[in-house]
Amino acid sequence: MIGNLVSNASTTLNNKQTVHKHSRFLKILTWALIAFLLAILLSGCATAPGVSLTVDPKSQQPKEVTTGVQLLVLMTFLSLAPTVLILATSFTRIVIVLSMLRSAIGMPSIPPNQVVIGLSLLLTFFVMAPVYKQIDETAIQPYIKEQIDQPTAINQAQKPIREFMFRQTREKDLALFLELGNEPQPVTFDDIPTIALFPAFVISELRTAFTMGFVLYIPFLVIDLVVSSILLSMGMMMLPPSLVSLPFKLLLFVMVDGWYLIVRSLVLSFSGGS
Repeated sequence: MIGNLVSNASTTLNNKQTVHKHSRFLKILTWALIAFLLAILLSGCATAPGVSLTVDPKSQQPKEVTTGVQLLVLMTFLSLAPTVLILATSFTRIVIVLSMLRSAIGMPSIPPNQVVIGLSLLLTFFVMAPVYKQIDETAIQPYIKEQIDQPTAINQAQKPIREFMFRQTREKDLALFLELGNEPQPVTFDDIPTIALFPAFVISELRTAFTMGFVLYIPFLVIDLVVSSILLSMGMMMLPPSLVSLPFKLLLFVMVDGWYLIVRSLVLSFSGGS
């Protein structure tokens, strides 16, 4: 009996050693396959075609150097284009007013964010269409036809945008950034640098948007107060007033054709300044 136990123990030990050898062999084989695949990938990447942008000041063809620099500037501008679209146009005021309208009605997620941003972009394109048309006539088309050089085209493109920003910017905000930047007292609009005009335009837009949002809140706040007073007089203190006032606010907004009035007010607010 003792001999059988010893025999079984030795058999079990041999089996474990065999399994250990097999698992070690599988690990080595797996690592070898991984190393082989990495070698193939690295060799493929070494010969794969790529795109490189180099600027050689000693080039015998200056036009190629200029084209490379223009491409680099264009890529940089495209990365900043969303920021310019948001802050240097009418988008900021429009999207803030529409967002505050949702909160005033009592439906923070209706319409959805995609609809609000999409409508804001469409209204921005509509408001900025005359500005773009002027840029196209005075800068883009002459530059494409090689009637003006690049610095002149940039200066011509800035003028319509600056005129639009000047119309919407308060003098107080503009004076603030001129003072913070230690800029000399300007004589004409051309003496005001864009680096001071840009932030002044942004905070003026924020102020105008919050002012319009406050006006939007008033009628809906009155409805909330009336409904709350009625519920308190009836002893229905456990019923949320916002739940009862929401249908009345929607009814009021539809009856006065609210979207028409909001869009009309937003578009007309850019025609005469803040």
